[in-house]
Amino acid sequence: MAALVAAFCAALVPGPAVAAPKPDADKLRKQLSSLEKKVNSLIAQYHAARDDLAEAKTAHKAAQAKLDKAHAEFAAAQREMARLAGLSYQSIPGNGGIVLPPGMGMSPLAMQLGNEQAAIVRNYKQKEQARAQAAAEAKTLITEIDKKSKDIEKRRVEAEDLIDDIKDRLDDLIPIGPGKLANGGWAPQLPTGADNITARTRLMREEAKAAFKLNNSIGCFRVDTMGEHPLGRACDFMMTTGGAMATGAAKLLGDQLAEWALKNRTKLGVKYVIWRQRINSGTGWRFMSNRGGNTANHYDHVHISMF
Repeated sequence: MAALVAAFCAALVPGPAVAAPKPDADKLRKQLSSLEKKVNSLIAQYHAARDDLAEAKTAHKAAQAKLDKAHAEFAAAQREMARLAGLSYQSIPGNGGIVLPPGMGMSPLAMQLGNEQAAIVRNYKQKEQARAQAAAEAKTLITEIDKKSKDIEKRRVEAEDLIDDIKDRLDDLIPIGPGKLANGGWAPQLPTGADNITARTRLMREEAKAAFKLNNSIGCFRVDTMGEHPLGRACDFMMTTGGAMATGAAKLLGDQLAEWALKNRTKLGVKYVIWRQRINSGTGWRFMSNRGGNTANHYDHVHISMF
């Protein structure tokens, strides 16, 4: 009996809590890639909508201008008809300027003026209706496109927020660099392996390759008399080839890589980053002296040095 009670009580004791599964890096990167494609598509849609909006505004402006012109032309025609109609009641040549008495009936000139005025009114109304409709349709189109643009922009912002969240979750998965001390410092390391770089540098390089689509060369160790490269503690991530200055997408990639390295510097052991003739060790960007061309001034590559 005692054994049964003990077994029952043991069954009631909760076991150790099961840890929530860690997010899978590959799954997160697939989500990130899908969202980035979605954002690119939304950006293209947004620009197309803005182009349509500009065209609609131009069409509305032109339609409104034609409508205003029609109003002005009709007003001028009315004034001219009134002037000519007044002349029909004035003296005919050679009668000494005597005004014809009323009741003599409609003169041929008055009848002609009446017919012409009626024709002008009919023509004006037809044109006014068409032009007013064109202006109204253009105005409605402007409202619709503007609403569509705002909706696209809202969806783009939401997608970019999700991208930032996924990037943060991926950064959380970055392991602590080897050799980190309890006081936050870093133990010295010697280069190892065929690539002749330190373990911390190797980890940083591989994490950067996993986080970004780096299509150009990455140079780490090289024989030199100064700097971190001969010590196996630095890598150059090329954004362009042939010494060309990074612009457009290449510059954006360099900006993102530099930001990523600085954001994760305390985990990876990043000492400083050089990019576009500026250096940052975690306390802000400082401009450097001019060393010469694009490569010497780091306009074509991001340099990351490690402790």
